[in-house]
Amino acid sequence: MTRGVVHVVGAGLSGLASAVALVGAGATVRVHEAARFAGGRCRSYFEPSLGIAIDNGNHLLLSGNRATLAYLATLGAGDRLAGPQRAEYDFADLASGARWRLRINDGRLPWWICAPGRRAPGTRARDYLAGLRLMRARPEDTVAGVLAGAGNAYDRLWRPLLLAALNTDPREACAQLAGAVLRETLAHGGAACRPLIATGGLAAAFVDPALAWLRRRGASIAFEHRLRGLRCDQARVTALEFAAGDTVALGAVDHVVLAVPAPIAHDLLPDLVVPTEFRAIVNAHFKIAPPPSCARILGVINGLCEWLFAYEDRLSVTISAADRLLETSREELANRIWKEVASLTGLAGEAPPWQLIKERRATFACLPSQQAKRPHARTRWPNLVLAGDWTATGLPATIEGAIRSGNRAAQVVLAGARGARAA
Repeated sequence: MTRGVVHVVGAGLSGLASAVALVGAGATVRVHEAARFAGGRCRSYFEPSLGIAIDNGNHLLLSGNRATLAYLATLGAGDRLAGPQRAEYDFADLASGARWRLRINDGRLPWWICAPGRRAPGTRARDYLAGLRLMRARPEDTVAGVLAGAGNAYDRLWRPLLLAALNTDPREACAQLAGAVLRETLAHGGAACRPLIATGGLAAAFVDPALAWLRRRGASIAFEHRLRGLRCDQARVTALEFAAGDTVALGAVDHVVLAVPAPIAHDLLPDLVVPTEFRAIVNAHFKIAPPPSCARILGVINGLCEWLFAYEDRLSVTISAADRLLETSREELANRIWKEVASLTGLAGEAPPWQLIKERRATFACLPSQQAKRPHARTRWPNLVLAGDWTATGLPATIEGAIRSGNRAAQVVLAGARGARAA
């Protein structure tokens, strides 16, 4: 453990994961968050226009997300995710009307691709082996370039799954990051591919349990405490300057975990190289009970919608790489989305009460050029460590990547503290 104080700046998932790992190792932690709430881009809130709590975005996790599941287990929130017992994904093609269920067998030997009833219609077993090429991709390769000629398998499997994972059009997305996702999921078989969602909301699963866990163990959490600047000399960070006017001097064994979005990190450290391109996500929530026949998670092909999530009190849609929709009026967009939702679910009539969330900078753009800009956790100041899904996690900007970055930042702090004591 570290003898000093660790200041975690940012209470998004990477900051919370770092704080939990540090407190679990016996460190004294103070969390500073600029907003009035924790969770960052992974949060829930009460929406007055709907009269229900909604998430700011829909997040699909996988049973192979080991860091995420370990984080929830530590918090005693392992039961907050729900999903099928097997790796099964329902799909609907709005152009042809076809529906199918992708069923991945549990073991590593992918015999499911040899069973026509388990794979997407119009695909062959060898089409699925194209995923192996992604796991051998070069830094400059794009997904579409590596999977050229994959045909129906590209349209009905690779494109929807990888667009969701990377939030970047596969025509330009980094193939190495796609390969990293496949290496940890499909390569391990269906046991690592079961879809999981936080049915009770993102805050109830990831945020509220973390805040309660940290407080019970003595960590302090300050909201509306925005970091304005860092004082640094050649050897270390010496002080934190906050917008409220207070300055926190750092002792000789104190550390800082900077767990803020990439643009803010760059503002605080102008010489820091960070991703500079981002992609949007649009989420639409409709207050209506889903019909009994509606799949909990439905992938949509040849539509504006990409994934339809059925919750107890609403239907929610996610559209990735949605920059093209940012200037479309909210009313027009909601009506277009609802028409597709009605077609997919059999619901009739005009759109029920809805809320639309356009997240302009939802994730960094998973381009080869942006992947090369992701910094490592360590900085040139030994007492300053970076965390965030935009750092070099080896994964796209996902919940799993954010939590791994927080864990890694904690490991660097603890290793530095041990080194200082040994010296």
